[in-house]
Amino acid sequence: MPSWLLPVIIGIAGALAAVFAFVAGVNHRKRKAEMAIGSAESEAKRILGDAMKNAEAKKKDAILEAKDEIHHLRSESDRELRERRTEVQRQERRIQQKEDTLDKKLENIEQKDEKLNRRSKEIEEKIREADEIKKRQFEMLERISNLTAEQAKEILLKSLENELTHEKAVKIMNFQAEFADESEKKAREILSQAIQRCAADHSSESTVSVVALPNDEMKGRIIGREGRNIRALETLTGVDLIIDDTPEAITLSSFDPIRREVARLALQKLIIDGRIHPARIEETFESAKKEVERNIKQEGERAVLDVGVHGLHPELVKLLGRLHYRTSYGQNVLNHSLEVAFLSGLMAAELGENVELARRAGLLHDIGKALDHEQEGTHIQLGVEAARKYKENEAVIHAIHAHHGDVPAKTVIACLVQAADAISAARPGARRENIENYIKRLEKLEEIANSFNGVERSFAIQAGREIRIVVRPEVISDDQMVLVARDIVKRIESELEYPGQIKVHLIRENRAIEYAK
Repeated sequence: MPSWLLPVIIGIAGALAAVFAFVAGVNHRKRKAEMAIGSAESEAKRILGDAMKNAEAKKKDAILEAKDEIHHLRSESDRELRERRTEVQRQERRIQQKEDTLDKKLENIEQKDEKLNRRSKEIEEKIREADEIKKRQFEMLERISNLTAEQAKEILLKSLENELTHEKAVKIMNFQAEFADESEKKAREILSQAIQRCAADHSSESTVSVVALPNDEMKGRIIGREGRNIRALETLTGVDLIIDDTPEAITLSSFDPIRREVARLALQKLIIDGRIHPARIEETFESAKKEVERNIKQEGERAVLDVGVHGLHPELVKLLGRLHYRTSYGQNVLNHSLEVAFLSGLMAAELGENVELARRAGLLHDIGKALDHEQEGTHIQLGVEAARKYKENEAVIHAIHAHHGDVPAKTVIACLVQAADAISAARPGARRENIENYIKRLEKLEEIANSFNGVERSFAIQAGREIRIVVRPEVISDDQMVLVARDIVKRIESELEYPGQIKVHLIRENRAIEYAK
């Protein structure tokens, strides 16, 4: 045998062995698979059987539950049906009762209608009888009075008209008296509430300013060589510097309060700086002028903010700031304007008027006083022109124009501003007056009162705001007291100038009181 044949035979034998082994493995796995499938089918049949048994049991349970539910629902429906039947029967009984009641009412109404018909026939018969009697009486009256019915009617109507006219006049007079009393009472309440709610401080101011000096040597330095420093100061500021024997003080005099304030600030700056010569005076003057302008703007803005007025023209705000340095009878005009604004607003609120418009008019009513040192005309004319120039509200312009009675007040706002202005100016201590004028006014008051026949003596009291007059009872009767008081008031109003009002108080057995306004 050749040597190569043996390996070939061995290889073929190995291959056949591998084939047989593979086939045997396949058959073994096939049998295992068939056994697993048979086991799975048995398990599936078992599970299916169990499921069918469970389903059958659940089906029986569901049927039982459904039957119970049906029985329960049937019981509920039977109960509701019984209740509804009971309710229907109750409603039927009520309806039957109402029908019976209506039948009875209808019977009563029919009976009443029959009675009313009989009664109306009787009344018509009596009216016909009354008309016949009235007609016969009219005929008899015409024969007796020799007047026709129309003539008698005319006489009766005239008589009735006269009576009604008299009654109407009496009622009108009573109503006017009651209305006047109520109006005065209400006005007093509003004014008193406004005054009480508006607390304002008053401080008198003058047309001169006093600047304190560290020593009297400073006076010579302010005067300067041959008076050049003081001349420069007076020329730049337009203010008179009064240097007299008053120790350590210089007086600045000017009727323009802004110039006086600029001069005061400039002089204070020069005193602090120590360098006093014409060039330095000019620099300090410009600095003080700018500072005053800033203060003017700040004071105007503060006033507008305090009052709560919006949309005011910037130039009007500056004019308001100028009023901070303006005085009237010693009263600061800006403080006076603020008080008038608050009082006007308070009274407007009480009367249901426009509060903001009333405050605006009160704040601007004296705006012309910021210009009357520079322009010709009264402060009212200048104020009206300024307000028109800066497109102010017509109601505000009218209030400015009418607040001193130059034109009649046509609006409630104008009347409120008039009243608030009078209240502010008449407050005790609001305005300062010369002691000599004050004494003369008191003497004149007493002189006027004593000049009347029947006046025993008089006393001017309360700083000249009231005069009490004791009259002789044998000369002046109770009825005459009112007339005498009115005559005295007229004399005071025509012969005296005074702020606010003066109370004239006559005393006898009774008292009669009038006010000079």
